[in-house]
Amino acid sequence: MTAYIYRIVTEAEWEAARARGVYEGSEHDRRDGFIHFSTAGQLRETAEKHYAGRSGLLLLTVEVAALTAPLKWEVSRGGALFPHLYGPLPTAAVRGAEAFSV
Repeated sequence: MTAYIYRIVTEAEWEAARARGVYEGSEHDRRDGFIHFSTAGQLRETAEKHYAGRSGLLLLTVEVAALTAPLKWEVSRGGALFPHLYGPLPTAAVRGAEAFSV
């Protein structure tokens, strides 16, 4: 199993999450009922598909073992298994937040 999963967020989303201690996902995540993540190998395609042309982005590195909500690996784009978190992401599980550009 993978030790880390990744999430692209805006700087504003991350600042709000840090203030609350949890990230509850984007509007898209809340509509789907889970927070979308990617593996390292899926990250570039995810970035190009969903974040192209956007600025002020951060890449969160999340430690899977530190998650408190259920993480499910589900079939998505192209039949690949993507990590989906069914609950909030505690900011304490985030091991890094670095500037990211597509």
